[in-house]
Amino acid sequence: MSFKSRINHIRRTVIWNLAKGVGNSYTEPAYGSCDVLKVKKVLIIRPNHRLGNQLLLTPLVQEVINVFPNCEIDLFVKGGVAHPVFENYKEVVNVIKLPKRPWSHIVKYISSWASIKQRKYDFVINGDRTSSSGRLLTQIAKADFKIFGEVDDSEFKHLEGYQHISIYPVYNLRLYLKNLGVNIQVENKVPVLDVKLNDQEIAKGKQVLNGVVPGDKETICIYTNATGDKCYSEEWWGTFYERLLKEYPDYNIIEMLPIENISKINFKSPNFYSQDIREMAAIIRNTSVFIAADNGVMHLASASLAPTVGFFSVTNMEMYKPYGSKNIGLQTNKTKIDYWITAIDNILK
Repeated sequence: MSFKSRINHIRRTVIWNLAKGVGNSYTEPAYGSCDVLKVKKVLIIRPNHRLGNQLLLTPLVQEVINVFPNCEIDLFVKGGVAHPVFENYKEVVNVIKLPKRPWSHIVKYISSWASIKQRKYDFVINGDRTSSSGRLLTQIAKADFKIFGEVDDSEFKHLEGYQHISIYPVYNLRLYLKNLGVNIQVENKVPVLDVKLNDQEIAKGKQVLNGVVPGDKETICIYTNATGDKCYSEEWWGTFYERLLKEYPDYNIIEMLPIENISKINFKSPNFYSQDIREMAAIIRNTSVFIAADNGVMHLASASLAPTVGFFSVTNMEMYKPYGSKNIGLQTNKTKIDYWITAIDNILK
């Protein structure tokens, strides 16, 4: 383990030990004390820099907007991807950012934490029950109502998708409010991931897509990259790509390339690349289906509201699969390629 890795391990261990028991002494507000119309300032905490984790926060943000119609929202995150993700959310007024590399920007890291003590909120929500730093930040924040992230699955495990990392915080918020006497239906449909593309962005995405492939046919888009064990081999993708060509001769099949400019199908299809998150989402929005392994771009496709197919082999599909509309997650080590094609057929037809 490198020196830097050891330091980060120590940092995480210290935070975890500090977070143990946080919230246990928190006194729940009295029944009937929450007037949703009077909630004006909400803080949502999700200190993770990955694109996927910021996108997975969008359903909770939408729920907060729906429940508290007069609120403004601050987000406490890490890194810079939250800005483009929430660009069209007018209710998100402040994005408080931890530096992506804390030890390289220790003063900014400390000042970001300290800034939470300087603000007064009506409601604070820790968006990830596994986040120790999220629990600590919820503890130090000044607010009348706090959700630390504890989830009693027994209260809603009969509801659809309750294990999903985007869905359980919404159910948890609803249950918290219901226990305070707010008239709310816990079982209502949960918002889907959404970056709220506007008409101009979608039209520009169509223009860019038409520059990659002719616009006289519908388009299937694949993304062949992923991190670590989630990444499928060139042989795997090659076999799948050839099957797509065979099954869908009347469709354009294109590949979105990652920043590393690599292709698991050796650049055999028309392809494109963009560093602009919203442009990527707008291009995907104009495709008939987007297909990828479990990764941040898969969540971006889902948040673009394009039909999305996610391949899973090592991560918990029930926690991370694309959900809603025509989206589907496929467990590739339990199913075969014919099953995947049938799933894609159901989306396209």
